[in-house]
Amino acid sequence: MFDIASTEFLLVLLIALVVIGPKDLPKLLRFVGKWVAKARGVMAQFRSGFDELIRESELKEMEEKWKKENEHIMREFPPAAAPSEDHADLDMALDDGGEAAAVPVPPAPIKTVRKKAIAQKRATAKTAPSKRKPPKTRAKSV
Repeated sequence: MFDIASTEFLLVLLIALVVIGPKDLPKLLRFVGKWVAKARGVMAQFRSGFDELIRESELKEMEEKWKKENEHIMREFPPAAAPSEDHADLDMALDDGGEAAAVPVPPAPIKTVRKKAIAQKRATAKTAPSKRKPPKTRAKSV
C-alpha cells in the first residue's frame, strides 16, 4: 500500500530507537499498532459498505433485465383464457356415450393425506381400548 521496503523500515526503526529510546519504544509501537488496527477496521467497513452498494446496484440491474424479459415473454406468449363459468370445458371432456373421458386427476397433497391419516388414527384410538399400562407410582419415603 505505502510501498515501504524492508531496508527503509529498518532504518526508521533504528532512528526511532535512538530518538525515543529503548524504554519508551514498546509503548509507542503498541500505540501505533492500535491506530493501525483502527484504520484497518475503518477501511474494512468502508470496503464492505462499498461492496454492498455494488451488490444492490447489480441486483437492481438484474431485476430490471428480468422484468423486461418477462414483459417480452408475456407479450409473445399471452396467458390462456380463464375457464368459463358455464362449464363448457367439462362438456368437451365428455365423449359421445355421455361418460366422462379419461381425465387425469391430480393426487391429493401430502399434507391432506397426512392429516387424514392422523385424524383416522385418533378416531380409532378413541374407540379402541387402551393398550397402555397405567404409570407406576413410587411410594414416597418419609
